[in-house]
Amino acid sequence: MKWSIGGILAAALMPAQVVLAQPVGYEEALQAAREDQPLLQAAQLRIDGTRDASDAADELPDPILRGGIANLPITGPVAFEFDRQLPTQIAVGIEQPIPNLARRRARRGVAGADVAVAQMRLGVAQQRIDIATSAAWIDLYYAEEKLAFAHTALSDLRRLQPVANSAVASGAARPAESLAIRRELLVIEDAITRIEAERDAARAMLSSYIHTDDPTIAGNAPAADVDSGSLEQALDLNPVIRLADAATGRAEANADLARADLRPDFGVSVNYGRRDPAFGDAFSVMGSVTLPIFTDQRQKPRIRAAEAEAAATQAERDDRLRALRVQFESDLATWRSAKRQWERAHDELLPLARQRVELETASFAAGNADLIDVIAAKADLALLDLEIFEREAATVEWAEMLRLTYGEQQP
Repeated sequence: MKWSIGGILAAALMPAQVVLAQPVGYEEALQAAREDQPLLQAAQLRIDGTRDASDAADELPDPILRGGIANLPITGPVAFEFDRQLPTQIAVGIEQPIPNLARRRARRGVAGADVAVAQMRLGVAQQRIDIATSAAWIDLYYAEEKLAFAHTALSDLRRLQPVANSAVASGAARPAESLAIRRELLVIEDAITRIEAERDAARAMLSSYIHTDDPTIAGNAPAADVDSGSLEQALDLNPVIRLADAATGRAEANADLARADLRPDFGVSVNYGRRDPAFGDAFSVMGSVTLPIFTDQRQKPRIRAAEAEAAATQAERDDRLRALRVQFESDLATWRSAKRQWERAHDELLPLARQRVELETASFAAGNADLIDVIAAKADLALLDLEIFEREAATVEWAEMLRLTYGEQQP
């Protein structure tokens, strides 16, 4: 793996942590974040549970064991005597309910839809973790880059401080100029302190996802450009929309299950009756069928409710897609703005700042400018470079967020 400049400098400045530091590349971080995540484990367990339940969705109900005394007289001269009348018997039997085929298929469809919903929820959870891990890695990458640059800039400015002190001592510069130089150094030092806090926060965030105590950056940052056309075409495959599609499928399966109530269910029972030996034992086979004859008051209201729920979930799905398109356009505009600001600073502001340093340095060499003017120009250039790093980081982070949020994701 190739070390970044920030990673090398961080290792040099923190010798006590060299042994613990673990370089992590971008793709490696995303892959590590997908492992040993409680949120993803919970989602996978739900998938396994719903899949196990779906295996038995269309099975027949459990048979019913029945037993008791049939036709026992309770009045008259033979009351409560088991062996005095022909019909009296001790009976035992088994009954098997048989739901209609449409109901069994509908139950299988509902179970399959539950599995699909659980799978899509895993996709949504995976997307959230990918985005958070990506942001943490990019933040750490640019924090290390900015920190390396800031230390270099501070060292360059400090080399000019003895020159300024000599100029003050010789009377070539005013004493106040040494204070002004110190102020410029403090500005850079404050920037370093702020960047160190950003680095530590990003490192802690990244550690929480990849379970590495002291991660450092390896490799290069992701690309700052995106293919907006392909992302827009993939909006229908977004995990949020796919979850809405799965919810719609489940609602439609529930509507099919409700419509299955219009068809009769069946049942068969087998009974064996033990009677007095003088009469002989008895055996009987019975069949049953439900009679959905009051559908307007019983089945059809439930069917209408299930169909309304299916239509509602479809409408919610369409609304989510519409909102997703609006959010995509908003996020795309934000990325374009960040990219333009970064390019403007890099292509236009940075050359001007560098030219100012060159002009101030030449003027100082010719005796037409003070050293503080050179130092101020160099300090401003360093701060601009840090700002350009930040603009680049924002552009890259938005670009990767767009790819992870709106690109096609498979759960």
